[in-house]
Amino acid sequence: MTLISFQQACLELDLPIERLQYWAKKGLIKTVKGNDKKRYVNSVELTSASLSYLSVTDEKEIKPIPFLTRSFDEKLSSIELFAGAGGLALGLGNAGFEHQVLVEIDGSACSTLRYNQPSWQVLEADVRRVDFKAFHNKVDVVTGGFPCQAFSYAGHKLGFKDTRGTLFYELARCIKEVNPKIVVGENVRGLLQHHNGQTLQTMLSVMDELGYDVAYKVLKAQYYDVAQKRERLVIIGVRKDLNRKKIIFAKEKPYTCALKNALKDVPSSEGQRYPLKKYEVLKQVPEGGCWRHLPEAVQKIYMGKSFFQGGGKTGVARRLAWNEPSLTLTCAPAQKQTERCHPTETRPLTVREYARIQTFPDSWQFQGSLSAQYKQIGNAVPVNLGFYIGMSVRATLGLLAEDETIEFVEGIYFQEQKQLLCTV
Repeated sequence: MTLISFQQACLELDLPIERLQYWAKKGLIKTVKGNDKKRYVNSVELTSASLSYLSVTDEKEIKPIPFLTRSFDEKLSSIELFAGAGGLALGLGNAGFEHQVLVEIDGSACSTLRYNQPSWQVLEADVRRVDFKAFHNKVDVVTGGFPCQAFSYAGHKLGFKDTRGTLFYELARCIKEVNPKIVVGENVRGLLQHHNGQTLQTMLSVMDELGYDVAYKVLKAQYYDVAQKRERLVIIGVRKDLNRKKIIFAKEKPYTCALKNALKDVPSSEGQRYPLKKYEVLKQVPEGGCWRHLPEAVQKIYMGKSFFQGGGKTGVARRLAWNEPSLTLTCAPAQKQTERCHPTETRPLTVREYARIQTFPDSWQFQGSLSAQYKQIGNAVPVNLGFYIGMSVRATLGLLAEDETIEFVEGIYFQEQKQLLCTV
C-alpha cells in the first residue's frame, strides 16, 4: 500500500486541499495516521474515478445503490437468533445461505419475516426456551446479533458458565447444541470498550472453549455499499477441526455511497412528523447542519442546559446532506438529540427512506405500527453489509466462485494462549 500526503493527493487529483480534508472529516474517504501524526491516503484507492460520485451534480449520473446478490451451487444452511426484521438474514440469503430457522421474540418483526418470506421457518419465542439439539451437526452456520449484557467477573474463570443469565449465553448454548462449522456474532462497536474490553474477552474465550478459532473486525457500513455511517463489530468463529488457516473479512471499498444515490426514486410511504415547535427550529438548519447552525438565541432554548455542557452533540437537530452517507439510523427518527431530518424537506425520513438507507429492497414490507416499523429498520443490520458478511464466511470456508471479484483481508486468530490478537 502506497500512502501519499494530502498535498500530493490534491496535486494528482487537481483538487483543493480543503475539499479533501472535508471528505476525510466526514468519513467519505479513508485516511491513515503516519508516525508524524499527519494523515495520509492510499494512492491506489484514491483515484478520480473513486471520488467522482462526490461531485455528481447531474441527476442523470445518480445511480441507485446496488442490491447485492449472487447465485451459488453450494448453499450454506443456517440458524439465526435475534433475527429482527431480517436485514442480516436477507443479506446472508443473497450470499447463498438457506435459513433453517429464525428465532425472534418481537411479534411485529416476526410478522415482517413471515409476510416477506413465507417459506422461512420463523420461531416467535424467547430464545431461552428454545432447544436446538435436533439440529446437531445438521447446520453449517449459526448467527446472532445478541444484545450486549454485563457479566460478573470477580472470582470467575470467564468461561461458558460465567455468561449464564445473559443472551450471549443463549447464543453460546445454541452453538454447543448445534456444533456448526461457522459462527457469526454481531454487535455495536461499543462492545470493544464494554467493561474495559472484558466483556468481549469473555465472549471470545467462550467461543474458544466451545472449539472455535475466532477473529473479529469492526465493519463500517459506509464502505460496503451502504449509504450510512454505521459500524458493527462482527465476530467470526470457525470450528477448529476444520483446520482453516485463516478467517477472512471482505475488504472495505475505496468509496462511500451518497444519500442521494440511496433515495433515488424512493417510493412514497408513511412517516412521522415533527411537532410544530421542532419544525420551526429544524427549518432553520441548513443541509448537512445541526443545532450549531441555528441563531444563538434559538440554540439556547432548544438545547436547554446541555447548551452550556460543551461537547459536539452534532446529532442534535441534524439535517442530513445529499452528498454524504446518512448518520446511523436510530429507532425513532423524530426523537430529540438523534434527529435525522430530510436534506431539503423539514420532516423525518419516511419508512421507505429508512429502508432504502438500510438497503432493504422496496418489496420488503414491514408490519406493525409506524413506530414498530421504524424500530425494526433502525435495529437491522444493513442488507448489503449482511451480504458481505456472508461472503466473508464463504471465503473463510473456501467456497467462493473462481470469478468472484470481492477482495478480502485476513483476520487474526484469538490464539490458544488466550491473548487477544484480533485486528480491528
